[in-house]
Amino acid sequence: MNTSFTALLSLQVPIMQAPIGTAAGPELAASVSNAGALGSLPIWFLPLKNVSSMVTATMQLTYRPFSVNVRADLNQQSHVNAAVQSGASLVHLFWGDPTPYTAAIHDAGAKVIVTVASVDEAKQALDAGADILIAQGWEAGGHVRGNVTTMALVPVVVDIAGAVPVLAAGGIVDGRGLAAALMLGASGAAMGTRFVASEESRAHAGYKAALLAARQSEAVYLVDLFDIGWANAPHRALRNSTVRAWEAAGCPASGSRPNENEIVATRADGKSIERYSVVLPMVGASGNMEALVQYAGQGVEGIKEILPASRIVEATVYEASACLSEFRS
Repeated sequence: MNTSFTALLSLQVPIMQAPIGTAAGPELAASVSNAGALGSLPIWFLPLKNVSSMVTATMQLTYRPFSVNVRADLNQQSHVNAAVQSGASLVHLFWGDPTPYTAAIHDAGAKVIVTVASVDEAKQALDAGADILIAQGWEAGGHVRGNVTTMALVPVVVDIAGAVPVLAAGGIVDGRGLAAALMLGASGAAMGTRFVASEESRAHAGYKAALLAARQSEAVYLVDLFDIGWANAPHRALRNSTVRAWEAAGCPASGSRPNENEIVATRADGKSIERYSVVLPMVGASGNMEALVQYAGQGVEGIKEILPASRIVEATVYEASACLSEFRS
């Protein structure tokens, strides 16, 4: 299944694993890349001293390309430098102006991926020299930058991108979604929630189980609820006990929310996690995992089982190919 995206990066299939925060480590990124798709290694939350070792650990598991993900709004030039100096060949910029980063990344011989959520952001990224765009629709899980749906956003971004490959993101969990993205003119799809529900994901087993049990209506858009660690950043997550209690209280602002400052869990490293933290449930954590934020896109109801990442890639491509063949016939 060849597209401009696969041709640019010498991939076998037009799928990217979205960064998915701390749920993605070297094992997941490498497994996706080894399956012929593009894995992602988020590094924005890492201490600078740990960036090189994380990139190196991933490179020891795969010889194929993978991207490193940073937040453009945090002035993470040092993270970018450490990653590319360690061998990363792709830098994925999210949540902010990519312009201050792109020249240095290109000078280092790496390519730039930018997530956009509007035409204006797409134009900004193209002007900055982005090599690949990800058009993130409102249906996406995790932090959601815009308010336009995937189906409405992707075609207009494709129209202005010209020869620059565009990936569709938001609500895509299977081959039907990939086929739809390709029909909209995208060169591939980025999937996040689907890879949270993979064997290699570092998400807690309880979080993965919640994804399998979730209904589409339970993936709710929250303007600024789980904001400790990342304020003023809309996000989509499952309606858990924390969300329900907040809704029952009338959706009060920060400072007046139910059980604020309550420690509900402890990370594997012993650090406490407050109720409204941005931190997702991870392997090795203890406490009330259900009360922590469980990021999920609106396609969550289409996820039926936990699979190896390679199997997710394989099944997605197989189903997409079947859909496209049926359409052509």
